[in-house]
Amino acid sequence: MDLRDLSPAYVRSIAPYQPGKPISELAREMGLDETKIVKLASNENPLGIGPRTRAAIEAAVRDLARYPDGNGFELKQALVRRYGVDMGQVVLGNGSNDVLELVSLAFLAPGTSAVMSQHAFAVYPLATQARGARSIVTPAKQFGHDLEAMAAAVAEDTKVVWVANPNNPTGTLAASDALEKFLRRVPEHVLVVIDEAYNEYLQADLRADTVKWLRRHANLVVTRTFSKAYGLAGLRVGYALAHASVADVLNRVRQPFNVNSVALVAAAAALDDMEFVARSYAENLRGMRQVEAGAKQLGLEWIPSYGNFITIRVGRAAEIYKRLLRRGVIVRPVGGGYELPEHLRVTIGTEAENERFLAALAASLKE
Repeated sequence: MDLRDLSPAYVRSIAPYQPGKPISELAREMGLDETKIVKLASNENPLGIGPRTRAAIEAAVRDLARYPDGNGFELKQALVRRYGVDMGQVVLGNGSNDVLELVSLAFLAPGTSAVMSQHAFAVYPLATQARGARSIVTPAKQFGHDLEAMAAAVAEDTKVVWVANPNNPTGTLAASDALEKFLRRVPEHVLVVIDEAYNEYLQADLRADTVKWLRRHANLVVTRTFSKAYGLAGLRVGYALAHASVADVLNRVRQPFNVNSVALVAAAAALDDMEFVARSYAENLRGMRQVEAGAKQLGLEWIPSYGNFITIRVGRAAEIYKRLLRRGVIVRPVGGGYELPEHLRVTIGTEAENERFLAALAASLKE
């Protein structure tokens, strides 16, 4: 007997999420020096973490023998002060991925469905399928969400609509007015999850005021993360802001200590370090222009991006990806479930990392 058969068929058929290749793994496979490998595959912050965050982490290490605050009081208080919401509207997660999983766990089940866009974040179909629910995928519009098509696709059994804004891996952005119009079209009994993992990389006038929308739309869930602009990808901490009744259900299925003590302290400190976030934004903007200019010089097309990454059309992407690996540069292929077989997603790094990538890409295209 194959013990996997004890699991539901919809679980057995899941294709596991493939993260960006770690530096250590590439070094082992190719016999490369780790210090000379450039990783631009996972949309991490090339600046690392801010000084306030580092100090908070060092102080927190003294209490590692203690369980973390299962309610995350200090971090929740910091978020309440920042966004003007109530404590009961905040849900903390082990990265925003964890919060997305909580939504699926609490609201999806066999016999229900969730709506999402083609080319959207891979976790949406995975989280949906893991609950035995049906994924309704609408065709993308210029690589982004077709909000009108998504609203029209909501079925009688739909419980959740997933929206990434900006979207990963394409970097596209739905305008604020179009997004709120979409919210008004979706039935009130269907949750709309707006995943804003890259919100801090948007210029101020492009940011939708989704937190204020919570007062008008009880079915709205806004998720954000500390893994990107704040530089805490390794600590895994994210959060959701939602109507208190929705947050209550999410907290019922949340594990008691799903965010560790160092992550809680680091995130609270990072939230107040706006100088570091501003520096991260500026560095990303410079790097984006650098990579765009390099792609243009190579005669390549790219999808205009509002995140800290850019998706470039290189043709035989799977082969170019392997050639880049041999040159010690890790990027992210986005074929497969993302349905972009001719594109590579590239995180914006430091000036030197970007230059290294562009040189490696030029050589790989000629090989």
